[in-house]
Amino acid sequence: MKRVMLRVAYDGTEYCGWQVQPNGITIEEVLNRQLTRITGTEVAVIGASRTDSGVHAKGNVCVFDTESRIPAEKFAFALNAGLPQDVVVQNSCEVAADFHPRHCDCHKTYEYRIYNATFPDPLLRRYSHFLYHKLDVEAMRQAAQYLVGEHDFKSFCSVNTQVKDTVRRVNSIEVLAEPRQTAAEEDAKLITIRINGNGFLYNMVRIIAGTLIQVGFHRYPPEQVATILAAKDRAAAGETAPACGLTLIEICYQESDYRKGSEE
Repeated sequence: MKRVMLRVAYDGTEYCGWQVQPNGITIEEVLNRQLTRITGTEVAVIGASRTDSGVHAKGNVCVFDTESRIPAEKFAFALNAGLPQDVVVQNSCEVAADFHPRHCDCHKTYEYRIYNATFPDPLLRRYSHFLYHKLDVEAMRQAAQYLVGEHDFKSFCSVNTQVKDTVRRVNSIEVLAEPRQTAAEEDAKLITIRINGNGFLYNMVRIIAGTLIQVGFHRYPPEQVATILAAKDRAAAGETAPACGLTLIEICYQESDYRKGSEE
């Protein structure tokens, strides 16, 4: 028996999130189905991040156990031959038998993208949230800095979450603005909120994005973010931004936590 880790990229538009559920097709479901087909035995992956319906990923992580003689590094090729085009395994490797992607320390990076222009761009509609009111990017940057560090993020967590501990650490948060000038529109911008932390609560990044958008519209002053944090009340923060703008960029572990042989 060996444990294999996959790094998976996907366009989440047509999926009901990562985790298997009865309401529609999910990323986990298509991976399980293809792995079962190529190994000849029932396989169920364990995912690191259970992304929501419509959320994308460049580097989600999952593991599975198998007695297949297929070399671990060849699973990426075998899987991609049968997966839909909007799900691609970027890498596969054998890892320590005791490695669990949700129980080991890691750092996750998410990006939330906003297309800020007078009219939407049809080529960005699946991967960004369109807003036509002009955003004050500098105010958003100032507000974002109140979120850096270890805090109780209860105000930035969906009320449906079942976790007891809402303390998380945000290592960094950037608000980047890329001009998208065209002959028709000079002020269009693709704004990216990039956030890195040791873990995130349910809808936390999307609520942060929704709150920074309110700052960008001058509905909240930047310093109100500190007040929102202190309130520990979901009602104090902004709306949950739409799923289409969110992408899980990467999950980084200490190599010693997952490399085969680390448990010996």
